[in-house]
Amino acid sequence: LWYVELAWDYVQQMLPCALAAGIVFFCVLPLRRRRLAARGLSSPVLREAGLLLFVLFAAGLAGLTVFPANFWPSLPVLLRSGPNWQTVRPGAGFYWNITLLDELLDGDAWRMFLMLGNLAMFAPFGFFSALLWRRPRWWKSVLAAFGASVLVEVVQLFVGRSSDINDIILNTLGGAAGYAVFLLLRRLAPRFAARFQCTRMEVPNGRETGDRTAAP
Repeated sequence: LWYVELAWDYVQQMLPCALAAGIVFFCVLPLRRRRLAARGLSSPVLREAGLLLFVLFAAGLAGLTVFPANFWPSLPVLLRSGPNWQTVRPGAGFYWNITLLDELLDGDAWRMFLMLGNLAMFAPFGFFSALLWRRPRWWKSVLAAFGASVLVEVVQLFVGRSSDINDIILNTLGGAAGYAVFLLLRRLAPRFAARFQCTRMEVPNGRETGDRTAAP
């Protein structure tokens, strides 16, 4: 139950940025639709729902990882007392020792929770990048997770949080796991997976234009 409460606390820390990203998503939706229409494409409702989920998750993950520790719980105090510039401070540096095997062999419950969390948090980068983008490839999903992880770890160097090579490795493996889930979905339900791609728009004479492919 303690781990469940901790996971719920993480979700709460993700909510502010996720809600802000959702507002931005719907504000730019008309612009995106016009851009796709100019190319003879339309984005189905299911694809928009998947894209929204990915945007919400990515923004929420940023709120959880790139802000100083305990930033959101202390935000009301900061708003009342004014900004505290000590909140943004250098971290302890980058931890370069790879200790994943030792942690696995140790079997400590807390370490296992952190390792599984690092895998799960970046699996959506591998899954949604393959599901929503055209011409999915495993290396694209792995690169998306790796790039996002490196960005997070670099930012954490400047906000008083820890940066760890082990996190980057686990996050990248999480992206690969997300791509594997996409492959499983495409194998079991290919028609359903295809509905997350952009579709051609019909022209007045009844023909179609463009390709059934996701916009870049």
